[in-house]
This record gives sequence, C-alpha cells and structure tokens, in this order.
Amino acid sequence: MKLEGKVAIITGGANGIGKITAKKFLQEGAKVVISDLNPEAGNAAVKELEKYGPISFIQGNVTETRQIQLVVKETMDMYGRVDILVNNAGITIDGLLTKMDEESWEKVISVNLTGVFKCTKEVVPIMIEQGEGVILNASSVVGIHGNIGQTNYAATKAGVIGLTKSWAKEFGPKGIRVNAVAPGFIVTDMTAKVPQKILDLMEAKTPLRKLGKPEDIASAYVFLASDDASFINGTILSVDGGLVI
Repeated sequence: MKLEGKVAIITGGANGIGKITAKKFLQEGAKVVISDLNPEAGNAAVKELEKYGPISFIQGNVTETRQIQLVVKETMDMYGRVDILVNNAGITIDGLLTKMDEESWEKVISVNLTGVFKCTKEVVPIMIEQGEGVILNASSVVGIHGNIGQTNYAATKAGVIGLTKSWAKEFGPKGIRVNAVAPGFIVTDMTAKVPQKILDLMEAKTPLRKLGKPEDIASAYVFLASDDASFINGTILSVDGGLVI
C-alpha cells in the first residue's frame, strides 16, 4: 500500500473531495484525521469510512488559529506525528465583480487562502522536526486561467499556487514536499449549485467529454502523497480532462 503507516490530516474532509480522499488514503494504509466545521457530517463520514481503516473526526475551522492548533494537538496525541496535510477546505461565493460585496470577498479569502496559510504554519514545525512530510494544497484551473464571476475564488486559488511554489523552495531542504492539485469541473455538492446548462457546456468543452469525479482528485492526492512522487516538489497538477489545453 502506498501510504502504509502514514498519518494524514485532511481539512474539509466531511464531504465531497475531502471525504473521498480520506477513503482512498485509508485504503492505501494511512491513518486519517478529518477536520470540518460540520460535526454531523464529520461523524457520519467516520461511520461510513471506519471500515477501511483508522479514522477520526475533529471539529475545526481553518480560519481560527486556536481551533487548528487543537486539531494538530489531538492528532499528535493520538499518533505522535503528522506525515501529510491536505489543505482541502474551501468555499465559493460567486458573483460578477460589480455585484460582489466586500464580505463575499473576505469570506472566500479567509477560508481558501488564509486557512491554507494557518493550517500549514501549525503543521510545518512538526514535519521539520520529523525531517519529512508532504503538504498538498487545493488549487483550481480557475486559479491558472481565471473565470468570469469568480474573482474571489480565482484569486485564492492563484494565491495557493504562489504559496505552493514558495513553500516548495522553503521547505524542500527540510525534506518536505509541497504540491498542489488544480481540479477542473468536478461533480460535488459545490457544483450542484451550478446551472445544468453550464455543466453541459463544460462537459462539451472538455476533450474527454465528461466532468470529473471526486475520485479523480483523490487519486492525484494519493500519488503526490506517496513515495511514487518522491522527486515531485512545487508542481501544480491539473486534473481537468484537458479542459484548458
């Protein structure tokens, strides 16, 4: 198994891509801690996935430093190490720039960008002491190519790319690899709010003529977290069916 004995924290792990990533990590031998705002969804995910391996839920908000510290502390109390951090938590509040209020801007920045900074800041010292670790960040194709109506979201995902490349240089000498995945249109609860005609358009524009599944992204995370990717650092892996080529 590719992640045998590894300990992983996955933020936003109660639903969607985060939950499927937790499942695949467990199937590959990892011990998983999922953190999420929603305790009902988090506990339900644990019940669903515990048959695959050791999994725990710890409620936490990636925008609150104290809560992040508690998630990391409880993980360390359970397992004594953190090998993988998946910065998966994210939100969208879409709208054209002329109609976007400052609150919508600030909320998305707080979760999608500042949350990645805060979570990584708490975990990196542990990985430095261990002499190894993997940080995986959720970017997006819109962070590379932009998208109408997603000023705030695109800005955060472009920012995540900047963090990823900076940290790859900063922590590589410490034995820590930092990479990001840039999904295209993936069928999740988040995309359920997108009008069907837009989804049909995206499917038609994708050379593979289909939308992605959470499993596609989770498989990319498994690869990047594993020793199969031991010489991959600072990359942004697009998983988009060729949407933006």
